[in-house]
Amino acid sequence: MGRWALDLAFVWKAVFTLGLVLLYYCFSIGITFYNKWLTKSFHFPLFMTMLHLAVIFLFSALSRALVQCSSHRARVVLSWTDYLRRVAPTALATALDVGLSNWSFLYITVSLYTMTKSSAVLFILIFSLIFKLEELRAALVLVVLLIAGGLFMFTYKSTQFNVEGFALVLAASFIGGIRWTLTQMLLQKAELGLQNPIDTMFHLQPLMFLGLFPLFAVFEGLHLSTSEKIFRFQDTGLLLRVLGSLFLGGILAFGLGFSEFLLVSRTSSLTLSIAGIFKEVCTLLLAAHLLGDHITLVNWLGFALCLSGISLHVALKVLHSRGSSGSKPLKSLGSSPDMELLLRTSQQEDEDNEEE
Repeated sequence: MGRWALDLAFVWKAVFTLGLVLLYYCFSIGITFYNKWLTKSFHFPLFMTMLHLAVIFLFSALSRALVQCSSHRARVVLSWTDYLRRVAPTALATALDVGLSNWSFLYITVSLYTMTKSSAVLFILIFSLIFKLEELRAALVLVVLLIAGGLFMFTYKSTQFNVEGFALVLAASFIGGIRWTLTQMLLQKAELGLQNPIDTMFHLQPLMFLGLFPLFAVFEGLHLSTSEKIFRFQDTGLLLRVLGSLFLGGILAFGLGFSEFLLVSRTSSLTLSIAGIFKEVCTLLLAAHLLGDHITLVNWLGFALCLSGISLHVALKVLHSRGSSGSKPLKSLGSSPDMELLLRTSQQEDEDNEEE
């Protein structure tokens, strides 16, 4: 009887974990294909991103209000000094990362976007070394070489290669390295109280919106003001469909952040990292099957080389975490690198609440 119950618990845990991974895949892969589909008919990716930020802020504020009502504990609200000095750099880097990523969909395929975006780990490692969040080791040099070599092979003689789109998404990956490094440094400042992801998103979105607005005003402002789909609309039904499509994208963006944290909080950051590797493979296969993206054998070999570098980085992160003490914060960065720190802090908050 005891063994049967143990086997049943194991099966239930496996099914539950698989469900969380599938939920994460739905939001992550879904928003990639959705944004690509939307930019085919709506050529204002920066405006789309800004509306997504507004939706995320709205849902974050609503979530904070619900948690505050249920727990009867006030949520953290930063002072203007801390907000502008500590949060602004992270918000600006995050806004540019997301904005440039969505902008690149105007020019490149989903497969090239997925592969190039995977190189973010490369820049994360570089900035981790610069900010001394990571120690220089031979294994990390090998990771950098594998990812860089894989990226070169994937883009080599690609029939669907676009210089402008590639430059945009590569710049987004570069800024993403800065973004995640600044995010980890921000979350490690315990005195700010931004360890909960809902609180972090709530504080980041307004500054992200303002940070992206000048770029939007320069490149899309005039065209959007004369567009018949938004400001000079003549068909109310078309306007509502466009706004509804943009709002749905914002819901997917919020769901992606929430599903990431839910997966880590119920399993581990290693599960998220491994799931992220297979997610890239699924995205490429879907792009080739659904969108007709042409991927050569050399491109596939480059992608495999890049994934081997990311897998090695994940393995190094596991070894590093096992070799460090339980109280020592994990410095290694990987897929959604702030998630492990968020998990540990949230667990500590739960323990404090139980003690009270």
